[in-house]
Amino acid sequence: MGCNNHAIYIVSFIRFSNCKNLRVDNSLSIWFLEDNPSYKAYIDYQEQFGSDEIFIAMLNVENALDSIHINKLRQLHQEIDSLWFVKTSFSLATAEYPIYNNERLIFDQLYNSKRSEKGLKSLFSKLPNISNQLVTDDFKHLFVYVQLNPTPDIEGDRAIILPEIETYLTKYFPDAYSLTGAPVLNEAYSRGIYKESLVFGILTILVIAIMLLFLLPDRKYLLMSLCAVAIPITLLFGIITSFGFALNMISMLIPTILLVYSVSDAVHIINIYHKEGLLRPEMPGFKLLSLSIRKSFTPCFYTTLTTIVGYFALYLSPLPAFKNMGLLTCAGLLLSFVLVYVILIIGLSFYAINFETSKPIIRFKVFNSEAIIVGLNRFTSNFKNSIIMFSSSLIVIGGIAITKIKIDTDSLNLLAEGNAKQDLRLIESKLNGSSRLQINITTTSNNSILTKDFINSLEVFENKLQSNGLLALPVSVLSLKSFLEQRTPMLFQSNFDQEKLKGMLAETNQTGESFFTLFSEDFETAGVTVNVKELKTSELEKLISDISKDFESSFNTNDYSLDIQGFSVVFAQLNSFILETQFKSFFAAFFVAFIAIWIFIKSFKTTILVIIPNLLPLLMLAIVMFLFDIPLDVSTAMITPIMLGISMDDTIHLIYKYKRTKAIKGSAELRINKAVHYTGGALFSTTIALVAGFLIISTSAVPSVSDFGLLCSVTVAMALITDILFLPALLKKLDK
Repeated sequence: MGCNNHAIYIVSFIRFSNCKNLRVDNSLSIWFLEDNPSYKAYIDYQEQFGSDEIFIAMLNVENALDSIHINKLRQLHQEIDSLWFVKTSFSLATAEYPIYNNERLIFDQLYNSKRSEKGLKSLFSKLPNISNQLVTDDFKHLFVYVQLNPTPDIEGDRAIILPEIETYLTKYFPDAYSLTGAPVLNEAYSRGIYKESLVFGILTILVIAIMLLFLLPDRKYLLMSLCAVAIPITLLFGIITSFGFALNMISMLIPTILLVYSVSDAVHIINIYHKEGLLRPEMPGFKLLSLSIRKSFTPCFYTTLTTIVGYFALYLSPLPAFKNMGLLTCAGLLLSFVLVYVILIIGLSFYAINFETSKPIIRFKVFNSEAIIVGLNRFTSNFKNSIIMFSSSLIVIGGIAITKIKIDTDSLNLLAEGNAKQDLRLIESKLNGSSRLQINITTTSNNSILTKDFINSLEVFENKLQSNGLLALPVSVLSLKSFLEQRTPMLFQSNFDQEKLKGMLAETNQTGESFFTLFSEDFETAGVTVNVKELKTSELEKLISDISKDFESSFNTNDYSLDIQGFSVVFAQLNSFILETQFKSFFAAFFVAFIAIWIFIKSFKTTILVIIPNLLPLLMLAIVMFLFDIPLDVSTAMITPIMLGISMDDTIHLIYKYKRTKAIKGSAELRINKAVHYTGGALFSTTIALVAGFLIISTSAVPSVSDFGLLCSVTVAMALITDILFLPALLKKLDK
């Protein structure tokens, strides 16, 4: 008892130390490999046109045109612009507008305290797409934008950026601002991941401890079982922190998953040990332990193997987050398999158990597993044809449902309710967007974009962008043109010298710090910066397609090319990556698992009969996703290979006992009944443990993660039902 207590204290200390050193990384790099063309193009765009990693602060004020607020903004800009991670900042205090004077363009401050309020409002109305991003229509809110340096320059220091920006905002506008933007959402993801990973781990251990009170046949098994569950995951996290790995919104699930797997193996081993002790009360303890290890090792090895296959298949995904999830979980599963045996062997060697008088710490008097198993065996014998027909119908319906499942990631479903989500909604309600797209149109003939034909085509194109409900406030050279036309019409007359216009416009970019990049230095590319909301990947795909169609209908595509950049463009590609993950990982997992089961069973026909019931839970999963309109997203994308490995676990334990009874004379019906009777209790116990573990994940405040946990729970429960109904019915009917 003392050894177990010391082990628990040591594990608790190590877990606390690991939690302190654990890092969370939800940066863009976990979703895209560095050599991914889209990712490289995105980084190149940031270098050339400015990063779209932008903080947007909405300041609540009595009167946005009050010079007191503008002076505070100017002081805020001075301090923020001096930070190493900031490229530039932008607000009404720094915004400028063009003036044509003495044959050159000069830029003056958009806000001037000497102007009357009426004069300021009149000036703003002439630059609507810019001024509407600086101040709201009711003049009760000011907006401040802080543009960070390109993503690779700030990736390793994200944790310090948000607090520092908040410090300066609070200094000048205490408790009077809302803050959003990609860096804010990224930090909100990271904080939520860290918090939930700790909560999941604690809840899982608590639930497992409670369940073990019911599932274990004697109280003496409890402490060794808890050690067998906790020590492997503790060591894994020690390895993770030592080698500098970080959790993300995918790998945060590893602790809960490994805990329930460890308890499943522990329950199976203890169940076999206890059953053999009841059957052979005269056998010495050492021989009984040796016999139990021999009987449990093969099925536990194959269940671990098929589960590892399911997770390792994630390594075939093009997404680094899934690759890391697969590798780390495989390492954890292997570690758990070895240590569960080591710890239980040590524990069982020290305990003397009276098998006849032992009983669970807590027992359900109304629950009689023996009677239930006898009833199930009778049911599968009497109604095997009906069970096979009904299950076959579900397989067909599930196959149809697969084609109906949507592939879609809603970025808002990756974020829990809280201040970050509330601020995002509030600011988007005012700006109709929180992210920016950079739409670049480049001439293919090395000609200047400052031609009448180009300007006319750009006007047609921008009008179409304006009419798109998912886009807002486009800013381009047309914004300057519209303003200057009202003040200096001669600038855009056909006889005006284009070279002179080029020289004047070049001054708008000569500092390289412009918040809006309107054109390239060689005047061969025109840029349109436009606001976009946080959207689903399906909506982003359609939006990008619509922009491309609008371009093709506005420009001669032989003379001009289109390039759309921004994080939204990269994010939209997740759909294709998710689909690729599904196909590659599932078929790889299925192929390897089939081979492993074939080697295990040594009969091709029986292997086919065993594999079919293991597909039914996945097809039932497809039916549930279709009926409840749950799409495949970045969380649920890994569900099929994982669930394939899990659904085979109980099957292997059942078939192992079924195969071992072939030496006994009798029909397949008699042998499968004995197998179900021998392993049924452990199957119920491990399924309860797995369902409970995944139900803990379903309590996540992140909708996407919650869906993953709920779907896994349903699939695990369905796997048990198919193992105790469909599989026995098939074997009784067809395995002659």
